[in-house]
Amino acid sequence: MSAMLDRADIAARVPHAGSMCLLDRVLAWSSEDIHCTARSHADAGNPLRSASGLPSASAIEYAAQAMAVHGALVAQGDEPPRPGFLASVRSVELHVPRLDDIDGELQVHARRLAGDARQVMYEFELRAQDERLLARGRAVVVLNTPLAPDAVPSNP
Repeated sequence: MSAMLDRADIAARVPHAGSMCLLDRVLAWSSEDIHCTARSHADAGNPLRSASGLPSASAIEYAAQAMAVHGALVAQGDEPPRPGFLASVRSVELHVPRLDDIDGELQVHARRLAGDARQVMYEFELRAQDERLLARGRAVVVLNTPLAPDAVPSNP
């Protein structure tokens, strides 16, 4: 496992800026997995929060950001991280209705299951600081396929 990273290190490696960068620390990572923590779930200014709180489905975004950091960390040498987008999520289990009322740090784990130069599959888990399971599932990230400008529908 490799060294810990702070919020600034994370922000330098993901496309998410400001309050949309949800992760605070990378505690450990290897070529196959990553363990991050976050406190942004308790922030009233969290951009994913609604008037009724932070829905547990937001766990998917926390996991996606951990996957993005992982991809940047395992990039070869000076190779820049490959752009990607979350293409699908499967077998998602949400064990709580909200995340904003969880005490302490969120523990965000992602493990690469398979992948190639075009797509990567991860499994993920979010746990409370007391190790209680909050959410888990699998996700596929598609790499190196930016949308062409003319592929995005415009409003008439």
